[in-house]
Amino acid sequence: MTRTPALELAVQDAAGVRIAAQVGAARVELASALALGGLTPSPATLELAIAAAGEHGPEVHVLIRPRAGGFHYDDDEIAVSELDIRRAVDAGAAGVVIGALDEHGRLDRDVMARLRDAAGAASVTLHRAIDVTGDPLGTLAVARELGLRRVLTSGGASAAIDGIDTLRALVAAAAGEIEIMAGSGVTAASAPALAAIGVDAIHFSAKRSVQEQGGVRMGSAADGVGGYEVTDLETALAVLAALDRSPLG
Repeated sequence: MTRTPALELAVQDAAGVRIAAQVGAARVELASALALGGLTPSPATLELAIAAAGEHGPEVHVLIRPRAGGFHYDDDEIAVSELDIRRAVDAGAAGVVIGALDEHGRLDRDVMARLRDAAGAASVTLHRAIDVTGDPLGTLAVARELGLRRVLTSGGASAAIDGIDTLRALVAAAAGEIEIMAGSGVTAASAPALAAIGVDAIHFSAKRSVQEQGGVRMGSAADGVGGYEVTDLETALAVLAALDRSPLG
């Protein structure tokens, strides 16, 4: 019988945490700048997210990513990540989400072990750095050896539904010893097919864009003031409905 996957929402603020609680998500991945793939959130954002989750809300897991771009980090970036992990766990985060590659594009065992150790007893998830290694199954084996709790992956594709064959192979290879969480571009249309292959969890952002126009250009990548993204309750509820789940889980 196909297992019922846990739900994890990628959110950027306390409002997103409250929506995750409304839809019965087990966890949130808290980040900033989801449009860039996610960056480490501020300490104040984390504090308010944990308060919003409360005693009975979703677990708050913090994305630790010091900058946009690839996942091969220099010594300063690793030091920042290690300190961010310690501070996130000390602040009450239930887990952290990490990923670091070496100069050859493979999972960096030494850096990953250092970051894992910084998390102490907190849950550790390998993020989608696995999807750019070129060998998701080999990377999964290293993650298992490192004792990580779960892996967030799209099966090496830009969208999880397009990597479904690799995701199926990852589920089989995990053998129940490390969780496989499918994520990236998950929608109400794709969620049921992903759930059917036996993943342990489904990760989605349920976000919508808010655009603001202005006459002054701000930043190198925006015309005018630009826009931002927020977690959208209706989008999240649509994913639940597609999975035949109620907002109360």
